[in-house]
Amino acid sequence: MPRDKSSARHPGAHRISLLRPRARKRRKHRQRTRRLGRLIVACLLLWGLVGAFYLAWAWTFDLREVGRIPESSLVIDRNGQVYTRLSGENRRTVPLDKVSPWFVRAVIAREDGRFLEHFGVDPVGIGRAAITNLAAGGVRQGGSTLTQQLARNSFPLGGQNMHRKILEAALALRMEAVLSKDEILTHYMNRIYFGSGLFGIETAAQNYFGKPAADLTLSESALLAGLIRSPNRLSPFRDPDGALQQRNIVLQQMEDQGYISSGERLAAQSEPVMLAAKKPAPPQEDWAMELLWRELERVLPQDVLDGAGLKIHTTLDGNMQRAAVAAVDEQLAEVEARPGYPHQKKADTEFVDPQSRGGTPYLQASAMALDNHSGGIRVLVGGRDYTSSKFNRAYFAERQIGSSVKPFVYATAFAAGLDPQTAISDNRLSPGELPKAYGNYNPSNSDDTYRGMLPAKDGLILSRNTMSVRVGAIAGIERVRENILAAELGADVPKYPSIFLGSFSGTLRALTAAYAALANDGIAPTPHLLDRVEDPQGRVLYRYRGSMRRMLPANVARLTANILREAMTRGTGQVAAAFGYRGEAAGKTGTTNDYKDAWFIGWDAQTTCGVWVGFDQPKRIVDRGYGATLALPIWVKIMNASSPADD
Repeated sequence: MPRDKSSARHPGAHRISLLRPRARKRRKHRQRTRRLGRLIVACLLLWGLVGAFYLAWAWTFDLREVGRIPESSLVIDRNGQVYTRLSGENRRTVPLDKVSPWFVRAVIAREDGRFLEHFGVDPVGIGRAAITNLAAGGVRQGGSTLTQQLARNSFPLGGQNMHRKILEAALALRMEAVLSKDEILTHYMNRIYFGSGLFGIETAAQNYFGKPAADLTLSESALLAGLIRSPNRLSPFRDPDGALQQRNIVLQQMEDQGYISSGERLAAQSEPVMLAAKKPAPPQEDWAMELLWRELERVLPQDVLDGAGLKIHTTLDGNMQRAAVAAVDEQLAEVEARPGYPHQKKADTEFVDPQSRGGTPYLQASAMALDNHSGGIRVLVGGRDYTSSKFNRAYFAERQIGSSVKPFVYATAFAAGLDPQTAISDNRLSPGELPKAYGNYNPSNSDDTYRGMLPAKDGLILSRNTMSVRVGAIAGIERVRENILAAELGADVPKYPSIFLGSFSGTLRALTAAYAALANDGIAPTPHLLDRVEDPQGRVLYRYRGSMRRMLPANVARLTANILREAMTRGTGQVAAAFGYRGEAAGKTGTTNDYKDAWFIGWDAQTTCGVWVGFDQPKRIVDRGYGATLALPIWVKIMNASSPADD
C-alpha cells in the first residue's frame, strides 16, 4: 500500500503529536509553579515590609512609660496611717523581690508557660492556640505572651483588630530586646487588674488577704493568678466559688509544668481561703478632703497633683475624725428621738441637693479640732452627712456665737487691770449703769436668777450675763470690739453692749482658733490640714512652715485659761464628766437667744475642739437647748478618741 505522504516526509510526526498534550501540561505546571513562587516571594516581601513598618513604629514608643505605672496618691494622717487615697487607680507598686515566688510561678504557669524561653512572641503558643480554637469552633485560648499583655497594658494600641495585634507583637519584640525578664515580670505584676478596683499584686494581696504580696501562700497566689483573665467576674468578694475553681485550674497547670508536686497541689487545694474582713473602700470624700484639695492647689502645680504616687501627709487624726463623724450623727439622732421633738427629722427627709447652700431642713452640727501649738487640723466635720450636704459649716457657716465670746470679754478686762477676785454684781442692770447711748439694754441671766455680788471670775465660770455686761463695760466697748476683730471672731461687730454676750456672727473655725490661743499662752496658730507632700521617691515637694500671731498677752491668756479650767469642774462645763470625759480640760459653753445655736469649745494639753449645733435656717432647736446639753456630748466623744501628740 502506498505510504502516507505526510508520514513519509515526517516519520516522527505521529509520535510528536501524541506527546504534545503532556508537554503542554508540564509547561503550564512550570508556569504555575513560577507564579506561585513569585507570589510567595511577593508575600514574604510584603510581610517583611509590613513587619519592618511595625517594628519601626514600635521603636517610636518611649519604653520608660512601661515603668511609669500610675499609683493613686495616699493621704496619710498624723499617726502615719493611710486615711484614704485620692481618686485614681488603687495601686501600690513593689519590686519583684517583694512578691511571693509562688505568685511568680503561678502567673507564668497560667498566662505564659514558655515565658522564659520565647523572645516576646511565642510561635509555639500561637500555633497551639490556633489548633485549640479551630477544634473548639471559636476563640477559647489566646496566644499572647506576658510581654504582649504588658505592651497593651502600657500603651494605647487601639481596639481588637489585626493592626493592634501586629503592633503589640512588634512592641513585645522590642521590649524583650531592651528589658530583662525580671523587669518585664515586675512591670506586669504591678500593672494588672485584679477586680474590685484593685490594681497590682501588692494592693490585691493587701485587700483580698490582708497581707503583703511577699507573704502570699501557694493557694492564695494561684487564686490571684486565676483572676487575671476575668477579674471583675471572678473577684472572690463577688464569686468565691468561681475564684476557687480558677485557683484549682492554676494549681493543676503549675503541677503540669513542674512548678509544684502533686502533694503540694492537693495541699493547696484543701487550704481554706481566708479573705480580709473588709472590702476595699472607695476614696474618702468628706469636708476634710475637700479642704485638703484647696490647700494642695494653692501650693503645688496641677501637673504635679495629676501625677501618681504622692504621699500627702496631713495633720488629720484618723481616729478622732471617725469618732467625730459618728458622734455628730449619734447625738443629733438622739436629740431628734426625744419625745415631742418639734422639727423634721433626718430619717424622714427623702432628698436634699448636696450642693445647696440653702442647707437641710433637719438639725445639723459641725466640729473642728486643732493642735494647740501648730494649728494642725485634727478633725474637720462640716455637717451631718457629706453625701447629703457638702456645705462646710465648720469653715463657712456664720452663726451668732453667743456666750462663747465671754472669755475674750473677760480677757480684755483682765488686760485692763481687772482682778478676777474683784466683786461684781450679778443683779439686774440698774437704770443709768450703762451710758445713755446704749439705751435701756438690760439682758437677763439664762436661768432668770440673780445672785448678788460674786467674784468677777465667777461671771465667766458660771456664764452670768449681767456680770459679763458689767465686766465688758469696765473693759470698754471700744477695746472689747477691737479685740474681737483682732481675734477674727466676727467681721460685723456692732458698737453696742450686746457684743459682750456675742450678738454677732462668726465661724466655728475662727472660734476654735481663738480658743487655741488661750491654750497656747495667747499665740493663735493658723489652722491648716496639709503638713508635707512627698513624691514617689520620697523627695519633699512641700512642707508647711507654720504661721503664728500673738492675740493676747501671755499672762492674760494663762489667767483666762485657768478660770476656764474651773468652768469644767464647777461651771457650765462640769457635766462633761457625766458624759464620760476622762481627762483634764478647760472650756466654755455657748448658747444664743431663743436657743437657736449651741456651742462648746474646749481644750486639753494638746488639742482644742469646737462644736456647733443648730439649723441651717436659724430657729429654736429645743427648749432649754444649752451648749452643755447639745454640743458638749459631741465634744466629749471626740476628745476621748484623741491620740497622744507627736509633734
